Amino acid sequence: MTQLQLPITPQGAVSAVASESAKADGIARAAANTPIDWATACRAAIELMARRGTPFQAADLIAEGLVDEPDHPARWGAAFNGAARAGVIEEAGYVRSKRATVHGSICKQWTGTTSFRRTAA
Repeated sequence: MTQLQLPITPQGAVSAVASESAKADGIARAAANTPIDWATACRAAIELMARRGTPFQAADLIAEGLVDEPDHPARWGAAFNGAARAGVIEEAGYVRSKRATVHGSICKQWTGTTSFRRTAA
């Protein structure tokens, strides 16, 4: 059985290129507008959790008193995305968020990369 391929783009279709571009733009704007003291504390918290080698999410950083909630929730995405691009963390699946402010919505959890844990040891 073969899949029917239409030579047209239906109205309302989502462009993967456009959505990735919008995501990158949003992350860049969030990172550029993040207070440096919060960004520094968050990066240190992410690195500490990454060294442990167990899955974690943003709520775990707060629960352990490593960092406070940012002034805007978009700061989390910029922080975790930056750490992932730097090879500190990698995706470890999706779970319900532990943060009360998001009412149990689905979020990514992360773990430290093997290479980061090896060099951080």
